[in-house]
Amino acid sequence: MNRFIHFIADRIGWEPYIKPFMYKELGPNLNWTAVLGSLCALMFVVEAATGIFLAMYYNPAPDLAYESINYIMNDVTLGRVLRGIHHWGAGAMVILVFVHMVTNFFSGSFKAPRELTWLVGVVLFLVTLGLGFTGYLLPWDQKAYWATVVSTNIPRDIPLIGNVITRIMLGGDTVSGLTLTRFLATHMLILPALLLFSMLFHIY
Repeated sequence: MNRFIHFIADRIGWEPYIKPFMYKELGPNLNWTAVLGSLCALMFVVEAATGIFLAMYYNPAPDLAYESINYIMNDVTLGRVLRGIHHWGAGAMVILVFVHMVTNFFSGSFKAPRELTWLVGVVLFLVTLGLGFTGYLLPWDQKAYWATVVSTNIPRDIPLIGNVITRIMLGGDTVSGLTLTRFLATHMLILPALLLFSMLFHIY
């Protein structure tokens, strides 16, 4: 396996660029907080992998979304496990990103010359929250529906642009099938792409 990796690295020519990241010298006073960033990246991979498998069986039509979740839970092999990993992994990812931010704040890691890294980290946290928010509606049950009704009405209080923001989020005046497909597209395409590019820049 090691020979294969060296073969690929030599042919592609990525080793001089990857080496500074893979073989970086670390300080002597390391503790458990040093692995939080890696754990966040790992959770993103887990969420992406389980999300892909769930998407193979999910139907975003308003009259079929809830039934497709039931099908995943009851009829798909290991579907209950996959959905459980995705569901609880989402909560774990939010907590890990938040703890990662807090530890970096209190250690002063946001100071020069790492201000840009900190700002990208804030963006990553907001995108992670956005993923949790848009994913919450997808089961299309009563809890998800009314939670989305409440949360999407909050921006209405913003002067001048509040109603516009809410209409963009909902795709209309109320939570509907258009809201469901809009949240699915945001959850599966827009936010993961933004998270991936931001994460690569953050690591760099």
